[in-house]
This record gives sequence, C-alpha cells and structure tokens, in this order.
Amino acid sequence: MKKVLIFNLLLSVFLVSCEADYLDTLPDGSTTTEGQLSDIAEVNPKILEGLLSGIYSNMYNTGTGGTSDHTDFGQKGVDITLDLLSSDMAYQANNYGWYASITQLTATPNFANNENYKPWRYYYRIINGANQVIDALGGTNAVPVQQDAKYIMGQAKALRAYGYFYLSQMYQVSYDANALILPIYTDSKVPNQPKSSAADVYALMISDLTQSIAYLNGYARPAKFNIDQNVAKGLLAYVYAARGTSADLTNVVSLTNDILAAYPLTTKSQSTGIITAGVLTNPDSGFNNVNTPSWMWGVDLTNAINLDLVSWWGQMDFFTYSYAWAGDPKNIDRNLFLSIATTDIRKLQFSASGRPSAKFFDADRVIGGQRVIESDYIYMRSDEFLLMNAEANAKLNNDATAITSLKQLLNLRFATTADYAYVDALSGTSLKDEIYKQTRTELWGEGKIYLAMKRNKKSSTRATNHLYLKGATFSYDDPRLSFLIPQIEVLNNPFID
Repeated sequence: MKKVLIFNLLLSVFLVSCEADYLDTLPDGSTTTEGQLSDIAEVNPKILEGLLSGIYSNMYNTGTGGTSDHTDFGQKGVDITLDLLSSDMAYQANNYGWYASITQLTATPNFANNENYKPWRYYYRIINGANQVIDALGGTNAVPVQQDAKYIMGQAKALRAYGYFYLSQMYQVSYDANALILPIYTDSKVPNQPKSSAADVYALMISDLTQSIAYLNGYARPAKFNIDQNVAKGLLAYVYAARGTSADLTNVVSLTNDILAAYPLTTKSQSTGIITAGVLTNPDSGFNNVNTPSWMWGVDLTNAINLDLVSWWGQMDFFTYSYAWAGDPKNIDRNLFLSIATTDIRKLQFSASGRPSAKFFDADRVIGGQRVIESDYIYMRSDEFLLMNAEANAKLNNDATAITSLKQLLNLRFATTADYAYVDALSGTSLKDEIYKQTRTELWGEGKIYLAMKRNKKSSTRATNHLYLKGATFSYDDPRLSFLIPQIEVLNNPFID
C-alpha cells in the first residue's frame, strides 16, 4: 500500500509541476506543493527521476515558454531566435510572420512583446523544477549520501545552472560584475526576489556546476537525454568562457580537454550529406540521430512524443512538412557562405540559395515529407568544445596550442592539409578571428553563435539575402540584441521596475 501511495503522490506532483497552467507567483509562473517531494525522496531518491524527466521534457515540448506561438518549443526554439539575432542566419521570407519582429529587431526593445517573455518563462520553469528536486533532497546546501541521490542532485544543479546561464547571456547586454541582472531562486518556496548582481549569478552557476561534476562522477546515464558529468563540464566551460578572466580561460582549457578525451569529433561524413544522382550516400549525416558518437547531449524524438510542424525541424528543415518547406526558409548569411572555401566540405551543407538542406534533414529526404517528428534534437556536441579550447588558448596567448586544436577540426573538414596550412602563420588577433570564423561555420544553425558573439565581443553585418536590415552592422552590445525582463514579471514582482 505504501508503494501505491508513493506512486500516486509522485504522479500528482509530476502533473502539477509539468502540466498545469500555473499561477504567476514565480518567474516561471509555477507554484509548488511543499513537503511532498521530500517525503518521496526520503523513501527512495530514485523516484525523483520521474520529476527530472518532466523537467527535461520542457526542453523539447511545445508551449514551455508560456505561449501557443509556433516558435515556442523549448531550447531549440530559443536556438533559432539566437541564430537570427546573430545575423548568421538569414530570414528570407515572411509568409507566416513568426520571426519577423525578431529579425526586424523590434521585439527585444519592447518588454511587452512575447519574445522577451518566452525565454524568461522557459528558463525559470527549468530552474523552479530543478529547485523542487533539490528541495526534496534536503536543499541547496545538503550533501547527499546515497549514490542515487548524488546523481539526481547533480543533474538538478546542472539544470538550474543551465537555466541561469542562458538567462545571463540573453538578459544582460555584456558582462558587468556589479550590474543587477536576474532574480536568484535557490529553492521552490521563496517568494519573489529582487535582481542579483551578475557576479552573484555567475558564482551560483559555478558552484552548482562544480558540485554537479562531483556528484555525477561514475554516473552511467540511461540516455543522452540526461545530463552526465561531461555535459556538466561543458556547461561550466561555457560559464567560464562567458566571464573570461585569465583564470576562467585556464579552467576552460582544462574542462574542454577532459571532454575531448571522452568524445570523438563529428566525422567528415557525419558533417554533410553527400547526394549522388539524387541518392543520399552517407546515411550517418543529417544531424538527426542522437546516437551520433560526437553528440554529448540530445533527445531521441519518437512518434509517441507527437511533435509536428511546431518544432525546430518544422522551422528549419526543407524535408519536414512545415514552415521551412512552405515558405519561410532560414538560410545561411550570404557573406558567411561565400567565405567558406570550396575545398571545405561544409560548403556542401548548403544549397546554392543558402538553404541548409545537406546539413539538417529528415533521413527520408522527401521534400515536405516528415509530418510527425522522429528526427532527433541536438543540444551539445564535442566539436564546440574543440573550438572553445582553441579560443581559450588563443586568448591566453598559447597560439601554438590553439592552432593545433583548430587544425584537428580542419583536418576533418578540408580535402587536404594544404588547404588549411594558412593557419600556421596566424597569431594574436588574426588567429582569434579565424577561430571565431570557424566557430560560425562549424556550428551554424545550432544556436551557439550568439553565445560566441557575446563572449568574443564581435559585430555582425547582414548580407543582401536578409529580408530586413540588409547591409546593417550590429555590435554584440547593441541593446536590440539582448532581451528585456518581460512585462508580466515587472507587474508581478514588486522588486523589479
């Protein structure tokens, strides 16, 4: 009977946490049932894995940003928005209008616009869910004893840091330690909080991820859906790289070296579809399979999940029945495309018009064919950390080491070593610029360039294939490239104006 009661309690808490239409009492819009989760965890901490799965499902489910918009589908929805703001992704038609205000840069300056609300609601929803798990295990300062509890606490703290990291990148124009940027919540019951300084937000992220890495030691996750030790290291590398002190960059080098020792890079075949006489000759390509060895974090999307046109694939893939096929293509910026050498296999990822039809595609490659999404979502892969390793070493003036890392990737992308021998002569600013360009090329369409643009303090100029603001140049610290705390938070949180 006790097991039945525990199961029923878990189910009710899971439904309250993940499915209900919450009151706006916290930034994620959720409320929580006090005490129940702690009782569950005390009997068996593994039961909390159900709640963790519910938190992870926010990363791919629709509406997790609190709207019915067809751009509201978790992390990959944010990824497209950030790629468009970086200007490396060109919005080329406005038949359906979902991204018009983002690409016109009129949404972000308006705190009443949903584009400011969706990421805020989504990431604080992740944070509140993580806090519920952490509370059930004794709270932020608790030190789990049972191994299962350590693994669950490690994932929850990494998820909390993941939420705060993206908020810190999107809702602060540029890093200023003393600037007040975000409310910090370290448990699920605390009332509305005032904004904390960037220094405090970063300190929390670093503490959470450092503990997560320790707790996840030895964790063999059941699927790439779950955060493991290397994913936590990857998130911590992003946090350190964004702050960017010399000590931080040294930590980035160490963390990325660990990751690269654990994962292979994406192969030349996996990076680009090769079509001969209309037939795909390398089925390991397409960025559509979570089992690709270089993928560190992703989700296996199945028919049962029932995603359709409201999805990343729907917005990006010519071979999915949705917007990219029907008339709203999101293509590579023309100038970036022209900068890719003809001997670089990544040039083949794009059609002549710039459509990424040989980088991202449903495996069946039927134009407008995929209706229910079964192509997988990628959140993190090893190659981004090879590039981050090169970037950090270059910023530390370790040019030779940075070049070695960069060439390790280019060896898998170019036809011959002679094609990228030019990097041996680079140093200082020219080397940093080349690493940034290769980051833009390698990670196009994966939601990472906005993060790189901010941490490298770069500008972007839109090519002629953009629908709006073509030819305009935007600095990383242009206020229109960052987000405002949304109106609903200002109205509901008396500490924020």
